[in-house]
Amino acid sequence: MEVSGTTKIDGKLRNTELKPLNIDDMISLSKTIRTDIIRETNHAYSGHPGGSLSGTDILCVLFSYFLRFNPDNPCAAGRDRFIMSKGHCAPLIYAILARMGYFPPEELLTFRFTGSRLQGHPNMLKCPGIEVSTGSLGQGLSVGLGMALGARLNRGDEFVYVMNGDGEMQEGQIWEAYMAAGHYKVDSLITLIDNNNLQIDGNVNEVMTIYPLDDKIKAFNWNVMKANGHDFKQIYDAIKAARANKGSGKPTAIIFKTHKGMGVSFMLDKAEWHGKPPNDKEAEIALKDIEAMKYPWGQ
Repeated sequence: MEVSGTTKIDGKLRNTELKPLNIDDMISLSKTIRTDIIRETNHAYSGHPGGSLSGTDILCVLFSYFLRFNPDNPCAAGRDRFIMSKGHCAPLIYAILARMGYFPPEELLTFRFTGSRLQGHPNMLKCPGIEVSTGSLGQGLSVGLGMALGARLNRGDEFVYVMNGDGEMQEGQIWEAYMAAGHYKVDSLITLIDNNNLQIDGNVNEVMTIYPLDDKIKAFNWNVMKANGHDFKQIYDAIKAARANKGSGKPTAIIFKTHKGMGVSFMLDKAEWHGKPPNDKEAEIALKDIEAMKYPWGQ
């Protein structure tokens, strides 16, 4: 499917000009991605659906309107970079890449199968569109910082986007990256925090609190914004504002309030669905739930 702002032009980067937000397109794409996530994890009977579903709306907007990329040339010069730092949410990034044209959507059903390009965690040596292999939590922001510094040295204008999970924020390396990015004024670096407040062991604030998250990040000389991670207009406006912040000398963190398992009734806000795949009966219910979703959701 094609959505506003992502018309495929061979040999050229998409999203070189900002298009107006089309809510209907985003509703359709987000339902498609959620359906893909359920089918991937059900078919493999393995994987992480909960956090994939919570980050879906954010990545739909990012890839449809802001991220400059070319699926026909994944290493195209001048492209923006996206890093899925919480690499266990591979079902989400694979679904996005497939629907953006990097590989056929039918390949999604090879997820986690032996010999597949779509391994349980993203592998940059196998899957087109994956900028860095992730899965060991806490590393993505440091890699993104390095990419942004490299672009600066090359006098490029690329943006680097990193999706971090809130449970991942408990990793010390995250905060080293915040400190360094703020110190070196890397204002082309944007982190998208999927703040569903759930990790594999339960509520983030109970396992090891990261709050008040905004105040902590601001202390490292970052620009910090908050938005509803399931409201397409808020997502669009927040990323647009983060890009406009370039030149300020401050990187930007957007704390998106989300719900784990968004779109599936029995997964919603349940930590047990962090890394638990749906069986056939559960998948059937989940797909019906997704089809019946009414926007706005997650308010």
